[in-house]
Amino acid sequence: MTLELFGLALFGALAWLWYDSVHVRELGLRAARRACEAEDLQLLDDTVAIASLSLARDDEGRLRLRRAYGFDFSDTGNNRRRGSIVMLGEDVLVINTGLRLVSSSPTLH
Repeated sequence: MTLELFGLALFGALAWLWYDSVHVRELGLRAARRACEAEDLQLLDDTVAIASLSLARDDEGRLRLRRAYGFDFSDTGNNRRRGSIVMLGEDVLVINTGLRLVSSSPTLH
């Protein structure tokens, strides 16, 4: 009886992790889309891919899942650059689209 309960609990935990991961991935994808739109970038492949999964504490000290996702974007339309987004639970911690050269004035002295 104990082995069956352990197996059922393990199956339930894995099912919850899968469901929660799909949900948080969708939130991360929406955040990446918004960030790309705000910076006039093109999100490529319309997806984010998990890069790491770990445990971390939030501001209130609760233990939450910290997920880092990678995504590709283009700033010129003919290149591919790498960005990342870090989620703590359902909250976005950081969105990184890297440094880009912005030329407002070609004169340098």
